[in-house]
Amino acid sequence: MEGVLDEPAGASVDLFWLPLGAGGHVVRWCGRLYEEGSARRHHRAAADLYHCALMISLEGVAYAVEMGPVWNVEDTDRGVLAEGPVGSRWLGRFRAFRYEMRVWPGGFIPDIAEAVGSPLRTTDDPQRVAAVVEVLRALPVLTWGRDELSAGEMWNSNSAVAWALARTGHDMQAIGPPAGGRAPGWAAGLVLADRQART
Repeated sequence: MEGVLDEPAGASVDLFWLPLGAGGHVVRWCGRLYEEGSARRHHRAAADLYHCALMISLEGVAYAVEMGPVWNVEDTDRGVLAEGPVGSRWLGRFRAFRYEMRVWPGGFIPDIAEAVGSPLRTTDDPQRVAAVVEVLRALPVLTWGRDELSAGEMWNSNSAVAWALARTGHDMQAIGPPAGGRAPGWAAGLVLADRQART
């Protein structure tokens, strides 16, 4: 199955940068409109947008780590760790407006073949790899697409990955989207991790 590590070896965390809307035209089109508007507001050139996901290998098991809609994967053993609202807390009452964070043993990342400049190996230290898996269990349930943290950026899948890596001692200065690209929400995860580290 596409996206599965057939023979997990050792311990590792690999990050994949997926073009926003990979595998679908509507999300890609909306993302371009969003980025064009953002670029005009901030007086900069428009950039390619990315969202990220992780493939983790630990103790012979491959885990696919990704945030996605609750309705787009039917496997009941997909390793859901957290579920939250999309757009607003009120909308989150409806299944169509909820997301989930998955750490899916034996799972896959859709459209992984479209990843750019990937995979990026962030660590092969078994203790740090285990720490990433563990910290994801404490992922805060925030509203996707909103800035409830007053961090300057919305919360999304990029935020969750950045937060987990920062909380487990990764050098975040060395991790970022491909050249010429942006990962909206990434900074929100870093802000939250920094705040928690100071308390």
